[in-house]
Amino acid sequence: MTKAIRIHETGGTEVLRWESVDVGAPGNGQVAVRHTAIGVNYIDTYHRTGLYPVPLPAVLGVEGAGVIEEVGPDVKDFKPGDRVAYAGGGPGAYSERRLVSTAVLLKIPDGISDRDAAAGLLQGMTVQFLIRRTYPVKAGETVLWHAAAGGVGLIACQWLKSIGVNVIGTVGSDEKAELAKANGCAHTIVYTREDFAKRVRELTGGEGVPVVFDSVGKTTWEGSLNSLKPMGLMVSFGNASGAVEPISVGQLAAKGSLFLTRPALATYVAKRPDLERAANELFDVIGDGSVKITVNQSFPLAEAAQAHRALESRGTTGATILLP
Repeated sequence: MTKAIRIHETGGTEVLRWESVDVGAPGNGQVAVRHTAIGVNYIDTYHRTGLYPVPLPAVLGVEGAGVIEEVGPDVKDFKPGDRVAYAGGGPGAYSERRLVSTAVLLKIPDGISDRDAAAGLLQGMTVQFLIRRTYPVKAGETVLWHAAAGGVGLIACQWLKSIGVNVIGTVGSDEKAELAKANGCAHTIVYTREDFAKRVRELTGGEGVPVVFDSVGKTTWEGSLNSLKPMGLMVSFGNASGAVEPISVGQLAAKGSLFLTRPALATYVAKRPDLERAANELFDVIGDGSVKITVNQSFPLAEAAQAHRALESRGTTGATILLP
C-alpha cells in the first residue's frame, strides 16, 4: 500500500482525501515509479471540480518525477534506478508511488533536477507546442501572453526572449509585474487596474498583436480579441477564470477575420516522436540556461488541498510542486 490524494466526488478542496491505495505490480508497458516530486497544474483543479470529468474514485495529478523501482515484463528501454518524468497519461500523480505507461515516460537528463522536471515538464512542453507549432513565433514579433507571472508564463517569457520575441504580459499585481519583467517580459500590464486591450494597442502603434496566448479564459476573452490585429490568432488554452461562454463565429469576422484555436498538450504529444521532440527542446533550453524553472511554492503531498487553494486564489507565481 502507498499513500495518495484521492477524490470520491467532485467539489472544492474538501473532497481531497489522504488515503492508502494499492498500486500493485507493473504490467506490460508499465513501470513502477517512486515519486520524488509532483507537479501541480490547473488541470488538477478541473479534475477535482468536475469541469474535466474523470472516473471516480481518482488519484489526482498528471505530472511527476522520480525513480523507477520495477519494470513490467516487456519493458526494454527503461530499468530500475532510472530517473524519469512524465506529463500526461491520465491522473494518478498525487501519490508516493504509482504505475506509469512507458508511452508517456521520459528519462531526465543529467544536470536537470527531479524538482525542475516535475515542475517544468507539462508547463514547458505546453510552451513548446504553443510557440513552435500552434503559432510558430518569429524573432521581432510582439505577442500578448496572459498570466505572465504564472508557471507557464515565466517559461514562455524566458523562452520567447531568447529567440528575440517581445512579450507583452498581463499580471495581477505590481509584484507579479516585476517577476515577469525579471524573466524577460518586455512590457507588463496590471489587468486589475488597466484596460489591457487599450494598452496593447498603444504599445503596438494601434496595430494590435498577431497572436494572443490566453490561459485565463472568461474574464480576458473580449479583451484578447480586441488586442488582435486583423487575421490574428486567438489561442485559448486554459480556463483559470472560468470557461469561455459560447460565441457567435460572426464575432470573429467583425473583429477582423480572426482565427481561433483551443489546443491541448495531449493532442500535440500523442505520437511518441512529437513527445520526445517537445521534451528534448525543453530540456535543451533548460540545459543551456535560456530557461530557468522557477519553483516558488512547495507543499507536502498530504497538504495538496492547501496547494489547490493557493493556485485558485491566484496567490502563486512560477511553479508549484508537492513533495512525497
